[in-house]
Amino acid sequence: MGCKLNFSESSTLARQFERAGYLRVEPSEACDVAVINSCSVTEHADKKCRNIIRKIHRRNPNAIIAVTGCYAQLKPHDIAAIEGVDIVLSNNDKGDLFQRVEQLRPGAETEVYSCGAEDITRFFAAYSSADRTRSFLKVQDGCDYKCAYCTIHYARGSSRNIPIADIVAEAEEIAAAGQKEIVITGVNTGDFGRTTGEKFIDLLRALEGVDGIERYRISSIEPNLITDEIIEFCAASTKFVPHFHIPLQSGSTRILGLMRRRYTAEKYRERIAKIRELMPDAFLGVDVIVGFPGEGEEEFMETYQLLESVGASFLHIFPFSERPGTPAVTMPHKVQSRIATERVERLEELSRRLHKSFAEKYLGTTRSVLFESTDHSGKMYGYTDNYLRTWLPYDAKLINTIVNVRLLSLDDEGNIGSEIVG
Repeated sequence: MGCKLNFSESSTLARQFERAGYLRVEPSEACDVAVINSCSVTEHADKKCRNIIRKIHRRNPNAIIAVTGCYAQLKPHDIAAIEGVDIVLSNNDKGDLFQRVEQLRPGAETEVYSCGAEDITRFFAAYSSADRTRSFLKVQDGCDYKCAYCTIHYARGSSRNIPIADIVAEAEEIAAAGQKEIVITGVNTGDFGRTTGEKFIDLLRALEGVDGIERYRISSIEPNLITDEIIEFCAASTKFVPHFHIPLQSGSTRILGLMRRRYTAEKYRERIAKIRELMPDAFLGVDVIVGFPGEGEEEFMETYQLLESVGASFLHIFPFSERPGTPAVTMPHKVQSRIATERVERLEELSRRLHKSFAEKYLGTTRSVLFESTDHSGKMYGYTDNYLRTWLPYDAKLINTIVNVRLLSLDDEGNIGSEIVG
């Protein structure tokens, strides 16, 4: 559940079971063991996790249910009280999940392994392997920023990482398995190096040298951490594609201060201008929080206008959700839910318009696309280097290959029909 970091960890946990002879099945199928890697970014995420646990238990009343992840870290005993749960593990114990499940005694009481944020010190190395074409590679965990609305520091602990050499070795494993693209992921990815004294830019340079990997994407990086050096490196690289995900959260410098973010609206604008200068074709994904305490119509419009002026390509919009234990819970001037909902709708409309405008610029042009394996009713899909989703009639020979296509027509879903060039 949740972020791509969880996706990489869940895939690694699945490989541990598969190597021991287990068969991985779809969530809707019968199972003997169910592993849930939970998210707790919002109250909705907590509720979704509880519902999934109950649904799996109804379908498989005798199955072992193991829950880990951020919700399990923050509310382990709440999860343990749900009928059917056999074991709850903190994020610090996630790497032991397989062994703990194997050692469970039939009929025993629910086992709970919990710890506080200050005790989360281990690094669970992970990468995804379920997708034949791309892999999400975890390079960093934890966060030291303590933004006013966020529980990540309590759920994931302090910023930490393993050495560059170990990450390169994992990238080589990914390449050996035949995957062509790596998405670099973490909680605060650009903060890489806290525990090893290395730098994120040095990691990027080392990864570029891995044979067999043809594309890299940086999944998310804070505005204050995307330096000129990183932008210039990506612009000159033959492997790092023109695609960035840079959270904004608010376009109001006053609200950013209340959020305890580490940049201003003007700093954000300046970073995007630098990217546009060197990588004019870059896709820009942006996270935005709507309805933070103190956000009036003026502050909302500052956000709206900043997103429009920098030419964001796609918006990930989150209505503010109070998380217990965070400073934002006690802040005054709460925004009414109906107002927050209306602002979400306005940003969703803006996102559709911005994405359409970005995609239309490339109709008639040629871009490289890495095609995926799934047959969608006679179509196959892939992403251009600058993250436009495109399709061709299904052809198994194109799976996991990068080919040049001409972008022809844009549909209402934002997908682009194409034809192979050359």
